[in-house]
Amino acid sequence: MLLRALAGQIVSGDHEILIADNGTPAPTPLPAELAIAGHIHDPAPGKCRVQNRAIARARGEILVLIDDDLVPAPNYLAAVQRFFDEHAEFAAMKGKVLPAQDPQSVAGERWAYMDLPIVDHGDRVREIRGVLGANMAFRSPVFAQVGRFDERLGPGACGHEEDTEMSRRMRAAGLRIGYCPDALVYHEVDPARADRARFIRIARQRGRCRMLHERHSRIEVLADVAYAGLRLGLARILNAAGERMAREDRRFATALGMLDGLNQAQRLKPASIASRQ
Repeated sequence: MLLRALAGQIVSGDHEILIADNGTPAPTPLPAELAIAGHIHDPAPGKCRVQNRAIARARGEILVLIDDDLVPAPNYLAAVQRFFDEHAEFAAMKGKVLPAQDPQSVAGERWAYMDLPIVDHGDRVREIRGVLGANMAFRSPVFAQVGRFDERLGPGACGHEEDTEMSRRMRAAGLRIGYCPDALVYHEVDPARADRARFIRIARQRGRCRMLHERHSRIEVLADVAYAGLRLGLARILNAAGERMAREDRRFATALGMLDGLNQAQRLKPASIASRQ
């Protein structure tokens, strides 16, 4: 659906489509009518690794990175181009992501556990702290300045946080990130995602990934676990509504994941052996 939605927006000579395809035994079949500049396939999982290969191959001044479970609005590419033309102060863009259907009507009371990457910062361009992997774009010199995506992170590797880590590097380099409300995509709403166990597992994975690219002391992590556990317990006592419970479940699971990552890192440290003469 993504490629077919983009087909009518492609201007020959102005745009090129590169497919970064990984984790499948064979390349994914593509629409025959769509001109593809390159189809990069890697059977091993690892979104960041194959995405980095596409970035290295891309020739454009603006690089748009978009997930395959999204459908862009009819004016998506024009909106991205206009954003960078009119806002020279921004080196990267985060677009708007809305659900393709009403999640509550699709999944009922479980909808708060769908974990959809919804983004809506309003209807005006504004500066923000970070990009989102599902719908983002960069001026090509960004990657020469700060490097490409950390291949330890993201789907197929630890699972998450590749966009957060890239955003941190950009801010450290003095590069600014803007939100573009007109760069709109719609995310499919799969009721199978409305599963609390899956939601908590993903949040815990995020916590472990965070420890790969951030420094947190044991005291800080334990304090986060205690605080998140207290908030979750209070929400249960108050019989909080579904959205509140989902937020507190996420907060606690993420803190536990950070503790998992901290413990794993300490187990992997080489042992120090002292000998006496």
